[in-house]
Amino acid sequence: MIVFDLCCTLGDHRFEAWFASSEGFADQQARGLIGCPVCGDTDIKKAVMAPRVGAKSNQIATTEPGKPVDSVAPTQVSPDLIRRVVAEIAAKQAAMLPQSRWVGRDFADAARAMHEGRAPDDLIHGQASPDEAQALRDDGIAAMPLLVPIVPPDAVN
Repeated sequence: MIVFDLCCTLGDHRFEAWFASSEGFADQQARGLIGCPVCGDTDIKKAVMAPRVGAKSNQIATTEPGKPVDSVAPTQVSPDLIRRVVAEIAAKQAAMLPQSRWVGRDFADAARAMHEGRAPDDLIHGQASPDEAQALRDDGIAAMPLLVPIVPPDAVN
């Protein structure tokens, strides 16, 4: 596993993401699968980052199962803990998606119609451009990117 500091070009938001390898990052970047967690922009680049220097093995605190992640300092987070947290996020998202309706590229219009009362409230998921996502936020319409990328149902073969 490798971690990169990333930055979107739309809002210059910095975030970090884990990848299996540098090639894995390049592949996901080329396919537009990496999105900014703040604005949804998929035009992502690597940000300048300082190398991470690990603590001596006798100075690393261990994390106990069930201990909240936010109570652990970043230098104490093990790769196993990261894998468990990402797996839990993916599992919760996978459990939520069947309760939500796929609206595809009509996401921004569907969210706006619900917000304005032109359509009944519903749980939806779909795709929006960074400009559409920003316009929703500017208008006070709650929307956020999925934390784990999904394959659109119409793209599954």
